[in-house]
Order: sequence, then C-alpha cells, then structure tokens
Amino acid sequence: MNINSIYNVFFVGIGGIGMSAIAKYFVALGKNVAGYDKTPSLITSDLEILGVEIHFEDDIKNIPISYLNKEKTLVIFTPAIPKNHSELAYFKENNFNVLKRAQVLGMISKNTFCLAVAGTHGKTTTSAILGHIMKSVNATSFLGGISENYNSNLLLGEDKIWVVEADEFDRSFLQLHPNIACITSMDADHLDIYKEATALEESFIAFSKQVSETLIIAKGLPIKGLTYAVNETADYMAFNMKIDSGKYIFDVKTPISEIKNIEFHLPGKHNVMNALAALAMANVYGISLEEIKKSLATFKGVKRRFTYKIKTPNFVLIDDYAHHPTEISAVENAIREIYPSEKVLVVFQPHLFSRTKDFAEDFAASLSKFDEVLLLDIYAARELPIKGIDATWLLNKIENKNKKLTRKKTLLKDIQQSSAKVVAMLGAGDIGVMISDITNQILKSSKNEI
Repeated sequence: MNINSIYNVFFVGIGGIGMSAIAKYFVALGKNVAGYDKTPSLITSDLEILGVEIHFEDDIKNIPISYLNKEKTLVIFTPAIPKNHSELAYFKENNFNVLKRAQVLGMISKNTFCLAVAGTHGKTTTSAILGHIMKSVNATSFLGGISENYNSNLLLGEDKIWVVEADEFDRSFLQLHPNIACITSMDADHLDIYKEATALEESFIAFSKQVSETLIIAKGLPIKGLTYAVNETADYMAFNMKIDSGKYIFDVKTPISEIKNIEFHLPGKHNVMNALAALAMANVYGISLEEIKKSLATFKGVKRRFTYKIKTPNFVLIDDYAHHPTEISAVENAIREIYPSEKVLVVFQPHLFSRTKDFAEDFAASLSKFDEVLLLDIYAARELPIKGIDATWLLNKIENKNKKLTRKKTLLKDIQQSSAKVVAMLGAGDIGVMISDITNQILKSSKNEI
C-alpha cells in the first residue's frame, strides 16, 4: 500500500493503547483520522484534542461521510473488537482496505531500522526505556503504555529508526521483521488464542527467525541469541546491585566492556532486567554505554507500571497493570524490597474469564503472598462469561485468611477499613480508571492521616 495515496484513516477501537499510538502517527503525517471506541477515556480525549473525530456508539451512520470513500480510506482494527461489530462488518463487506493494527505497524516499519521488544512480560517498560535511550538518535517509538517522561505512547522522531513493541497477542508480532529484537519472557499467556503453551512458544520461535541482525534474550529462554541476566553469567550481565535511597545502583558487563554505578529509579529486580534488555539493544545498535547510563538515570517509568498514586510516610497507594501471576509476584517482590516491614493489601481485578480459568492456581499462589486480598469481579473485556468461573471461585483458591470479595461501590470503604500501610491496585481492566477516583477520595477523606 502507498501511504501517500491514503487521505483518511479510520480506527475501529481507536482508544486502545497500541491503536492510539498509530492514530497519533497518522495525525502527524497530516492524514484525516477518525474512529470508534466503546467508551470515552483519557486516551480518546487526547486524540480529540489533536482533531480526531471519535464516536462511541457502534452505528454505520456515525461514520463520517468523507470516510465512506473506499479509494481514499484505510480502515485499521484491533483483534479485540467483537466479530459482530456493525461498522467493521460494513467496511469488510464493502471491500474497503481493512487491516489489523499489527499489519499496519509491520507495513509502515518495513523501510526503517527497527528495534522490536517482545515478551509476555516486561515489553512495555522495556520498549519505553529503549525509546527514551534512542531519543538521542531521534528514533520514533510506538509504546504499549504512556511514558512518564513524555506523557505519550508515541515518541515522534524521524522515520529512519523505529522502536516498536512486538505483541504476541493474536500472533501480531509475526507481521514485524526487525533488525534488532529482544525477547523478555515466554511464559504461557493468551491461551484463548494459542490453546497450548507450546503453540505460544512456537510463535516466539517464528518471531525470532524474522530478526535480520541481532536477537537478545533473557537467559534461560529456549532460543539462541545474546543473553542478558542479573547476577548470572550472560553476554550482558548486571551485578554489584544495591538499593540506595529508593533507587538501584548496579554495574553492567557487556561482551567487550564494563560500566559501573548505573542509577535506575524503578523498583524491583524485574525492572532491572527490563533496563538491562534495553541497554543491550541500544548498545548493539551503537549507543555508547555512557550515553545509555545517562538515559537510565533520567527514566521516570510508564503509567500503570508501579505508579505511585499516593506516597507519604503514613500511606502508599500503587497502581500497576499486572494481570498475570508472574507480574503480580513481581509487584509483590518489589513492594517487599522497598517496604519490608509493612502490611500490604492487594486489590486485584482479574482480566478475562479464560485467563482466570487457565491460571487459577497460579493466581491464587501469587495473591496469597500479600497480607490482605480484596478481589473484584472478573473484567470480561472481549469475552462472554464461562460457567462456574467467577471471582468467588478464584477467591476460594486463595490461601489467605485476610481475603474478601469487594465491589466497585464498596471498594473505598474496604480499603479504608484495612490497617495496611501499602495498597497495590492491580489489573488490566477498568481498575485503572477506578484508581483515580479512589485516590481522590482517599486524599479528600484522610487529609490529616496521610
């Protein structure tokens, strides 16, 4: 497809984090951009400020008239959109140029030097760190989260060098052919798509074969490439790690060099791994270790990745996207590192009935590590309920005496009744929206206590 021949770009599911980054990119190219999403959000509001026309009711008559010219309109959709979506069906039935988000990302990155970050965990933070480092060479970065440094999921630079997040969902990353790539993890996930963990692993192997120059992998993954690890022998190794005033300080050994006293402000060993992966990719590209060190010291993080909503001597409220057992455990480990003697309450909203069913025992084990557990109803997202799979079913598997179900309307009260000093609100559903209201209410009702 010739991008120059496209005047209009219509997004079905424009409020998605990956979709909105591409929408911003087309706005920057001077294209007319419009779209549909299920509900208004901060993301859709930001797009509307840029001039993007968005509607929130699935109805063909809501599509702007100028976008009904099939010769001049590209339609982009996310696989999360239901198959019975009437607007998407209209575009397909009338032979518009309709592409998945991943196909478009693969198409527009084809003629760039592409650095891609893949993995079931850590890819958003790793790609945001890498994007921050690569700003020094004016790279453009498409992120799966909002960078705290730039308050955006699109870091716009030139079109010569691209940093992209390579998403394994729906095998999307197989549309990419990166020059340099890393794989952070290959834990089983998205079994609603892959059915078996082995199929997911095969998909990562297929992705690795599409990397034209250098593949970098977390040590222990069953794929050949340059390895990285913390306190283990690897091609890129972080060691002499210590915590000082809430930040990590560590040394890094590369295949040919060494650099000391790197400062990094994100908590948790998993984030040191993310930083190390980004360091390795940037270093392989050609960025000096001293330049990388400066960038790591100024990286502020990604919204909803261990984001402090309240941080005082008396109370801490943390917001995190963690929605897989491994991610939940990583958050718990990070909290224990920083607050080793404090009582910790977790509020968790399970995401997808299928994921809850597939990883129930692992969810129970990771949630049981906290001192208290508040469990919200399962966020359905793109799924219909599965008989017998609900929050009560999961709660019964959690081996923790201090556990209970909560509801959106009683959540604030349940949090305030806890004596926990540290509260972590976790999940990939609308808990990320809820936490803003919870934060405001806690601050308003507890002025003299926190």
